[in-house]
Amino acid sequence: MSDSNNNLIYILNGPNLNLLGTREVSIYGATTLEDIKNLSTQKASKLGYQCDFRQTNTEGELVDWIQEGGRQAAGIILNAAAYTHTSIAVHDAVAAINVPVIELHLSNIFAREDYRHHSYVSDVSAGVICGFGANGYALAVTALVDLLQQGS
Repeated sequence: MSDSNNNLIYILNGPNLNLLGTREVSIYGATTLEDIKNLSTQKASKLGYQCDFRQTNTEGELVDWIQEGGRQAAGIILNAAAYTHTSIAVHDAVAAINVPVIELHLSNIFAREDYRHHSYVSDVSAGVICGFGANGYALAVTALVDLLQQGS
């Protein structure tokens, strides 16, 4: 059983997302991670929620945060970035917690390289949002709040 805060959403971001705005702009857009944090925080606030928004390039730290979110948050939005396609540890962390997780990707991973088509996160997530750029975060916040309000 979670000791979650009923109005707290963790938004966790994996490797290289700190480079948004300058990294492969044709794929990821010109919006920075700080811009996305502001967008997410504003959207959550309008829906009566708070965000704990984080980014790491370290797999173990991301796993720790997922576990922490399972104890502290009502739900998690997870852009595990490359770890989506490589990390059984991230999969196991998501599987081990009892709060809903929305998997998120800025790009449409199914329109990209074959190795990006497989996700270790999808089968243990409540849903997946991909291909909507920075707006995907606002969509994920809305989807997660809807799930939480339905009691999922």
